[in-house]
Amino acid sequence: MASKPTNQGSLFTDMGKVLDDWRPEDSDFWQSKGYPVAQRNLWISIPCLLLAFSVWMVWSAVATRLNEVGFTLTNNELFWLTALPGLSGATLRIFYSFMVPILGGRRWTVISTASLAIPAIWMGLAVQDPGTTFWEFAIIALLCGFGGGNFASSMANISFFFPAKQQGTALGLNAGLGNLGVSVMQLVVPFVIATGALSFMFGSAQSLEGGGQLWLQNAGFVWVPFIALFTVLAWVGMNDIASARSSFSDQAVIFRRKHQWIMSWLYIATFGSFIGYSAGFPMLIKTQFPEVNPLQYAFLGPLVGALIRPVGGWFADRWGGARVTFWNFVVMIAAALGVVYFLPVLGTEGNFWGFFLMFMVLFITTGIGNGSTFRMIPVIFRTQHERWSEGADEETRAAALKSARRESAATLGFSSALAAYGAFFIPKAYGTSIALTGGPTAALYAFCAYYLTCVAVTWWFYHRRNAEIRC
Repeated sequence: MASKPTNQGSLFTDMGKVLDDWRPEDSDFWQSKGYPVAQRNLWISIPCLLLAFSVWMVWSAVATRLNEVGFTLTNNELFWLTALPGLSGATLRIFYSFMVPILGGRRWTVISTASLAIPAIWMGLAVQDPGTTFWEFAIIALLCGFGGGNFASSMANISFFFPAKQQGTALGLNAGLGNLGVSVMQLVVPFVIATGALSFMFGSAQSLEGGGQLWLQNAGFVWVPFIALFTVLAWVGMNDIASARSSFSDQAVIFRRKHQWIMSWLYIATFGSFIGYSAGFPMLIKTQFPEVNPLQYAFLGPLVGALIRPVGGWFADRWGGARVTFWNFVVMIAAALGVVYFLPVLGTEGNFWGFFLMFMVLFITTGIGNGSTFRMIPVIFRTQHERWSEGADEETRAAALKSARRESAATLGFSSALAAYGAFFIPKAYGTSIALTGGPTAALYAFCAYYLTCVAVTWWFYHRRNAEIRC
């Protein structure tokens, strides 16, 4: 760890919170000072991101129980409530993805984590009021998008702390364990709403129409103490990196980079699928296999998808991001077709366990693809800037590497913003497909067609022998 600051040459300024000398690509600096600081920031970032995902996706669990406590929402309205956090979260990510270089990673982590308490508390109050309208629930669902926005800033922030050769694993851990928030939420919420353990603080139970009681408010309130705790930890234990500071105009250069748009297209297919399937999985089970309690099984999909994400980053570090991503998309197509095969269509009952197994494969592939595509981004931008600065003096090459880090961080954030729209479009695609055709098959076929384009794009730009940037 760094010593106390001095006037010159110190690692920390501003009472140790701002790193004014940060050179992770310098192996001596990394071994002597950088590694422990980076690890500390990573392991505070992870639970903050986990809470963000929990709040973001909480409606996927709550929507399945609202009508049981006296509300009279239609299936379409319930699908809207699971989809709206995805819409707002994705839109906020566009904004959040540029905030770390402007305000600093520590400051923005504190602000963005604290903001999660707003929808969590409001939800806990609203579900206890039988007069709450769909539109009030919709506003709360939109505010849950605060959690979705956090991912873009969190990933951009952590990318600044680690050298390029370790970013695949570090970003995989941050995203993968952060993504566990979806599964943690889908595991915790059914437990806390079924017990009165928190009723002494958060209100009495609602009576179920078929008998029994439910404490649905706990689905929101249970997160508030943890939000407060990790907001304080982020303020006390994280750092801002002075060299990461840049204006919006400095970062906006990515909009002129072709590979920013290509990688966004691929990342939509991986993370967009992960978060969209996570949001829609409980309601899809409920509509297709009504005899099954969706909350008994839905948490397993996000769980395996999140846990496997660091492995996807590690695979990419070892065998190359493009190779892993290419074959991952091939398996995604096969798994989606498998889901279709086991659905109850044309009067058949379907096979829940076959459907469930194919969805587990889908979740695994989304996690691997999340890790491998995010490993590709810093390699692509570093390669580009090294080519552009080839033959230049040392100062120019150093500036090029700094630009590469800034642009890859902005791309990590912005591509995650676009991908987060999957949390809106996938549940809505299910709802629309069911409304128009009687089942979700049409939506799944559309997803397969999209994955097929990703196979072609990955092969052409990054995987084939003469690809523009093999990575």
